[in-house]
Amino acid sequence: MSATPVRDPGLRPPRPPAGPSPRPSHRSGLLRRLRVALGDALTLTRRDMLVWTRVPTFVLFSVIQPVMFVLLFRYVFGGAIHVRIPGGYVNYLTPGIIGQSAAFASFSTALALAREIQRGVVDRFRAMPMARSAVLVGRLLADGVRLTVTMLILLAVSVAVGFRFRTGPGDAIGMVALAVAFGLAICTVAGFIGLAIRDEEAVGTFGLIWLFPLTFVSSAFVPVQSMPGWLQAFAKNQPVTIVIDELRALAVGGPLVLHGWESAVWLAGIVGVFVPLAVRAYRRA
Repeated sequence: MSATPVRDPGLRPPRPPAGPSPRPSHRSGLLRRLRVALGDALTLTRRDMLVWTRVPTFVLFSVIQPVMFVLLFRYVFGGAIHVRIPGGYVNYLTPGIIGQSAAFASFSTALALAREIQRGVVDRFRAMPMARSAVLVGRLLADGVRLTVTMLILLAVSVAVGFRFRTGPGDAIGMVALAVAFGLAICTVAGFIGLAIRDEEAVGTFGLIWLFPLTFVSSAFVPVQSMPGWLQAFAKNQPVTIVIDELRALAVGGPLVLHGWESAVWLAGIVGVFVPLAVRAYRRA
């Protein structure tokens, strides 16, 4: 007859084996990573904004150039250029200056990224526990704020010299939004250039060369019909002309649908091509 084991009253009964801990779903993990990446990007956006507030001359000089273009073309060349548009040449000029300024604002993106690579800032960022996309996204968010401020100042100066909206407030807001979106799309190109060249002096030399033919061989300052026939084909079908024509239609009236679709396709194409190239250049920097 076997003896029944006596349990020590001071001992607790053994716990049943614990099952596997529930794993977070793929969706919740993805959302968490997106929140972390967005937080890192906003932190770097704040960093870039602090740099601009501590160096106000940078923002001042970036605004002075488009204002000078407005004054020069309005009072020096405006009397010699005749356009068939309500309000005269100033209403033709302002959307062109806004589109050109949005494109030229990308120069600072290329220059800043090349400078940070040379000074080892990007290396320090990559050594930190932060999202790799935060450097590029944070820069683009900061550029969006800077572009918005520049466009509003430029519009105020243009109104002071005679520009008037011929459409409603919704179209005016759409004009500013399209200009900022166009500037950010060009910033992706400039970001790729800065990350690929990696030299501040080289970027300073090359940074705007590729933009001059696109902005001046366009409808920004003169009607495309006034150009030689062999040049009109390029001027009519390049992105700067298409976006500026849409900006002009939003400002003074005109066909919105055609240029709107063309602008959307161009902007999506530019972002779709140059964002992956910029990410690849950042990984290899």
